[in-house]
Amino acid sequence: MTDLKLIEECRGGNLNNFRKLIESTSPFIFSIAFRMLGDEDQAKDIVQETMVTIWQKIGKINSAGGYRKWICRIAVNKCYDQLRKRKRNPEILADENTWKIVSESISDNPTSVLENSEIARIINILTDKLSLKQKTVFILSEIEQMSHDEISDITGMNKSAIKANLHHARKSIRGMIEKYL
Repeated sequence: MTDLKLIEECRGGNLNNFRKLIESTSPFIFSIAFRMLGDEDQAKDIVQETMVTIWQKIGKINSAGGYRKWICRIAVNKCYDQLRKRKRNPEILADENTWKIVSESISDNPTSVLENSEIARIINILTDKLSLKQKTVFILSEIEQMSHDEISDITGMNKSAIKANLHHARKSIRGMIEKYL
C-alpha cells in the first residue's frame, strides 16, 4: 500500500509526503469506517481522526507492511469508540419497514449496484445485533477480504477467537436474512 521511503520521510516531518500518504490511505480507512458505522459523515470523521493520530504517532511505525495493520487498528478502535457512543445514545433501530425495503431492493434486481447509503443501511441492519468483536471480524473478513492473520494483528484476537466470532456473526446474519427474506 505505502512505500517505506514515503513513511520515513513523513516521520522526518515532510508535509508534502504526508499529503501523499493521506491520499493513498484515506480510501482504505473510509471503507472500513463506513462499513462499520454505516454513516458517511461519521466515516469521514474517523478518517480525519485517524490521520491526526497517524501524524502524531508515525514515528512508531517500523515497516510498510506494518503500516497497513497499524492504520487499520487505529481506525477500528476509533469506530469502536463511535459505536460505544451510539450505544449510550441509541438512535432509531431498524423496524419491519426497513427490512421490507432491504428485501425488496435485493429481490427486485439482485445484480443492480446499490448506492452507498443503501449498502450501509443493509450492513448496519445485518450487523446491528452483533457484538463489536463479531461486527469487526465480519466486516474485515467478509467485506474487506482480510486474512485471519491480518485480523489478528489488527484486533489482537487469536485465530480461534476470530473463527468463533466470524462463525457466530455469519450464523446470526444468516438467521436474520432467512427470517426477513
